[in-house]
Amino acid sequence: MPWLRTEGWAGAVMLVVAVGVSLPALLGVIDSALPRPLWLVLLVAYLLGFGAMGVVGRPWWERASLAVAVLCSWALILSTAGGGLIQVLVVLTAAASVYVVPAPATAVIIVLNTGVVAASVQLAHGDTIETLILSAFYLLIQVASAFSTATLLREVRMRTELARAHVELRAAAVLLEQSARTAERLRISRELHDLIGHQLTVLTLSLEAARHLEGEESARQVERADHVARELLGDVRTTVGEMRERPTDLGTALRGMVEGLPGLDVEIETDPGLSLGESEQIALIRLAQETVTNTLRHAGATRLRIEVSAQDGDIVLLARDDGAGAGELALGNGLRGLRERFEQLGGEITIDPGPGFMVRGRLAGS
Repeated sequence: MPWLRTEGWAGAVMLVVAVGVSLPALLGVIDSALPRPLWLVLLVAYLLGFGAMGVVGRPWWERASLAVAVLCSWALILSTAGGGLIQVLVVLTAAASVYVVPAPATAVIIVLNTGVVAASVQLAHGDTIETLILSAFYLLIQVASAFSTATLLREVRMRTELARAHVELRAAAVLLEQSARTAERLRISRELHDLIGHQLTVLTLSLEAARHLEGEESARQVERADHVARELLGDVRTTVGEMRERPTDLGTALRGMVEGLPGLDVEIETDPGLSLGESEQIALIRLAQETVTNTLRHAGATRLRIEVSAQDGDIVLLARDDGAGAGELALGNGLRGLRERFEQLGGEITIDPGPGFMVRGRLAGS
């Protein structure tokens, strides 16, 4: 997970601290074994490596950037023989490494950092006791910063997982509610058809037989009643058909799915006149759910826009976030399954990995 996108304020503070502890050497207050221009180049390389860990979002890039920051910090510390507070650079790299590499690798970095601090202090003062004290001090600070950063990262991940579970539960509730409504409509439609429809059919047949009775007036009234009964039967059948086909409002369902979602602002826009069957609506809800979940887990985004509209006779769902994108596209089981579902309905799903991850689902219009 790119650490600057996870907690941007923390990364900015760390960069400011790095510049602050380097100022004495930059201003010539502390002597350096390296020429000042070269020392400045190493500092810039350190800052670039430190900040670049959150730019691209690819593991190899983040690890390479961390390696640059670690090596440059060692060169800066050793060249100044531990003067001032320059050793604070190792604390910053230890804290940032938690976001980039596993815990054992962070432990190795902390041990090596402590060795560099010890060497710089020994070169500067030649006092073994002072070297041990300062080395132990920076070791403890590094361990504390790594633990606090790991706790922060774990909290961020837990918030993300809770948000993802929130979306999945709301989506399941929406689909369950829609399924219950569909079942209820089917039950009522069957009852209407079996009871009222059957009774009206019997009435029509009875009136058809009564039409043959004698008497002109009687025949006229029977004819009128027959006409009314037939119209009523037609109305009932029309109502039954509408109840079978009438879907839940898609916009309401999608907004209910993302309501109260922490950490991500989701904007939903749907055309008011969309005509969707139950299968098409479920497919669109599932695609929106998967998109929101992926945005929470991978994109590092703060905003997501989902738009459903009619285009050239088809129904199109377009979703785009403001994250850095996915770099290389690798579909998970969720998106692969949805792509198959859309293809079975005569549609397709296309994905643009970014920057700004975009998902476009198209369903053939009915």
